[in-house]
Amino acid sequence: MKRVLIIDESPLFREYLREKLTQNKIEVDVATNVLEGISRTRTMVPDLIIMDYHLACQENMQLLIKKRESPSTVGIPIIITAQRIDQRRIIELVAFNVKKVFTKPVKIDAFFASLTEMLGVKFELDDTPGIVDVHVNDNIIFIETAQGFNRDKLDLLKFKIIELVELYDIKIPKVIVMLSDMRLNYADGPNLEKLMDTALQASGAANSNVRVLTRDEFVRKVIAGQKRYAGIEAVDNLQAAMGGFTPDQEAENNGENPGIPGDMLLRSNLQTADESVHFRFSSERKPLLTMDEIKEFLGDLKIAVVDDDFVIQEMIRNTFRRINASVSTYNDGEEFLAAAEEEVFSLVFLDLMMPKLDGFAVLRTMQVNRIEQPVIVLSAISQRGAVIRAFKMGIKSYLIKPLKPDDIFRKSLEILKANF
Repeated sequence: MKRVLIIDESPLFREYLREKLTQNKIEVDVATNVLEGISRTRTMVPDLIIMDYHLACQENMQLLIKKRESPSTVGIPIIITAQRIDQRRIIELVAFNVKKVFTKPVKIDAFFASLTEMLGVKFELDDTPGIVDVHVNDNIIFIETAQGFNRDKLDLLKFKIIELVELYDIKIPKVIVMLSDMRLNYADGPNLEKLMDTALQASGAANSNVRVLTRDEFVRKVIAGQKRYAGIEAVDNLQAAMGGFTPDQEAENNGENPGIPGDMLLRSNLQTADESVHFRFSSERKPLLTMDEIKEFLGDLKIAVVDDDFVIQEMIRNTFRRINASVSTYNDGEEFLAAAEEEVFSLVFLDLMMPKLDGFAVLRTMQVNRIEQPVIVLSAISQRGAVIRAFKMGIKSYLIKPLKPDDIFRKSLEILKANF
């Protein structure tokens, strides 16, 4: 039996890999830090180590050095996962028998292809076309499916939902499941139920706080016909889905109404999206991020703001100044693209309407020139078509002006800290 050691601070990522590997009769052990990892490596002597690069204080080098010093472990191959990693650092890791480096969120098909190659174990993945996308806006979890059901993506869904609930510290989960122009039949019933059960279990939402946005009669019959879905409403437009939700207690106390979320309102019927799990892990759940934790994770970022509005430039600059991140501003698309030929940015905030070269032209040029830098669009535009067009061109998220600093922090963390 093959043996794999997983060293990662994220209980969600560890549990996802444990599930998938165990299903393929692979013995799995886990560690949450470097010291545990060193001990497990010596006692288990695994066939493969999967390790997060961002373990505390770069102590991962201790494990790599000790592994190389021991004749019994020096030959063990390693897969590294990382949110961000410098190319020069990747070259240095080769000396420690690091065979592959995957940036998070991990592309699961490529990841398991590497596992097949290294372990000699064939992993069967569902190749059914399908989109599963999850976002949080105004503390509402939007789950969108399109084109079809892919069971591997549904497996990932539960972990992604838990990840977002914890990141946004959602106290009263509210869920809208969006089945974008999908027409289903009885053969789809088990997968539809898997989607619904995953959404309920992972979010912890009460049935009364779940809506299904669909025009399909079969979906309506399944929701109405299953006792465990009692209280869930199936509606045919987003306005109706939003209308029945009660604002969170915090919003009520502040006299605020969350209203309709900016970007997900516009993403209904979206046909392309990035590939984007139930255990609550309550004993390991972390509280809201402190400013020190945000600084630790985001502090070395290089941010680009591409917007001709000086107020927006200064707002984002001042927001990231609190964590000592580097912020460069550009008044139009031409200035930014000239800089992007030399600079690699951790995150790009991009306006759509600018002089000389607008945001769409910037996105098109980035695609052609394969400039792969995560983009958040900032715009006052609220037409659905513009948003769909931007998502098809590879943006990671879309925020509508005006913005708050906390919104920018959370959205940045959602994109850059995601495991899935």
